[in-house]
Amino acid sequence: MSTVKATENLYDVIIVGAGPAGLSAAIYAARAKYRVLVLEKEKIGGQITITSEIVNYPGVEKSDGERLTSSMRVQAENFGAEFSIEEVTDMELEGDIKFIHTNNRDYRALGVVIAVGANPRRLGFPGEEEFMGRGVAYCATCDGEFFMGKEVFVVGGGFAAVEEGIFLTKYARKITMIVREEDFTCAKTVAEQVKGYEKTGQIEVKFHTEVEEVGGSSVLSYAAFKDNLTGESWEYRLEEGFGMFIFAGYVPNTKWLNNQVELDKQGYIVTDVNRKTSVDGVYGAGDVCIKNLRQVVTAVADGATAATSLEKYVSSVHESLGIPELSVKGAGNKESGDMGIVGNGGEENSTLKNNSLEDAHDTGQFISPDMHSKLKEVFEKFSSTVTIKARLDEGSLSGEIEEFLRELETVTDKVRIELHKDNDGKYIPSMELYNEDGSYSGISFHGVPGGHEFNSFIIALYNVAGAGQAVTDKVMEKIKTVSENTNIKIMVSLSCTKCPEVVMAAQRIASLNKNVQAEMFDLRHYTDIKDKYSIMSVPCIIINDSKILFGKKSMEEILEEL
Repeated sequence: MSTVKATENLYDVIIVGAGPAGLSAAIYAARAKYRVLVLEKEKIGGQITITSEIVNYPGVEKSDGERLTSSMRVQAENFGAEFSIEEVTDMELEGDIKFIHTNNRDYRALGVVIAVGANPRRLGFPGEEEFMGRGVAYCATCDGEFFMGKEVFVVGGGFAAVEEGIFLTKYARKITMIVREEDFTCAKTVAEQVKGYEKTGQIEVKFHTEVEEVGGSSVLSYAAFKDNLTGESWEYRLEEGFGMFIFAGYVPNTKWLNNQVELDKQGYIVTDVNRKTSVDGVYGAGDVCIKNLRQVVTAVADGATAATSLEKYVSSVHESLGIPELSVKGAGNKESGDMGIVGNGGEENSTLKNNSLEDAHDTGQFISPDMHSKLKEVFEKFSSTVTIKARLDEGSLSGEIEEFLRELETVTDKVRIELHKDNDGKYIPSMELYNEDGSYSGISFHGVPGGHEFNSFIIALYNVAGAGQAVTDKVMEKIKTVSENTNIKIMVSLSCTKCPEVVMAAQRIASLNKNVQAEMFDLRHYTDIKDKYSIMSVPCIIINDSKILFGKKSMEEILEEL
């Protein structure tokens, strides 16, 4: 292990994961005047951000996951914590100085908190993988709208299944809950909510039941079930297609740790009462740890426990190695990513909230006065100009795009707007981004980039007119190898939290290789594409109008498919 020669890129505490546990740890560690960095590969806030209603967090009568975790982040930033969207690929945890390797750079830390959470569990029944994105889904918030007026099965008996099942009543004409046990496994107060929907016929519950297999042609149209008590099997068929949402618990996201800390048989991190792992200076927090209750309140408790327990260890390392106090950025510091908007891989921070464009539109504007000033700061970092050529017809969506662009035009002279009437284009309306020399960047948007896609739009502009998102040498070499004309369509929903990362990844590839075009489509406005490819889940990637991929993909994963 190398000797520390400087404090550059050295942190007192690095927190891997920015869900409630990681955010809580960041608040406590930063408040203790330590230099703190939070690394997150996907979305600040974690899985809880897709939760539409939180009513059991002490002191907060009612909120949602997005708002609650956003306020936690602001608290952490106000104490000086730094945030960056980067994927941790490896760690060296032995010794006084820990080395953290990401897809972009290397960091050093005196102490580490691992709060990487868990991913939705797949059940593995025949047909599950085949019909993922064509009827089988795992996120009601992302994909619920694709099942408007359809019948939907919800598999699972825990809190998430009940919550998401009730949420899906907004879209589906009927919900059938498939519960393996004899009763729901969540709190009775939560399970009782289902009874009201049973009375109206919106929800039917089948206990002692499991999915045996699913099938169909282009979309999910067949499912077989088994009654665990009687042993009898029964089938459900609907040629027009139906949905099946799976909420069967989670799998800890620990494979990448390569057993550097002790794990149990299920892959959860083993910790003591203070959340210390088997390695000195390394702590676990949240759903990635062995625990009886996985709720927001227990996650934030874990984060606070881990951070405060880590304080003494960090202090002792400072003393033993003679490391001076590390400088902490001032209150409200911004992300350590490329330009204070997003880190590498892309996500929102407190500078540009994901819903900012939507909130502004509620006031009769697309860009509010507050957002106007923040965007001006962003555009000042551009080194050249970018031209947006909008191809518009007479439809309402074209009218919205024109209104949005005219507002954007007032923010900066670094973005030029050209409006063209076009009724003959294949996918109209569209917004195409052009480089300063007049060449096409390969990046286009089909729809108003609101909701979670606002940042991906701003980052696209940055990739064309600024330094752009950083990529590793390895990824850059792969991008250069794409020698044939390649079209990538990314189908999104503005409510999807996973879609922006895919959009930014694909469009970054396009910005660096003239042979690649990357187009974002707001799927609700392009039903012809949805029907043609039987898309019932986002994000969906269509390569050269033939290869179809569902789910979140990184730049590396997309490149492997080209």
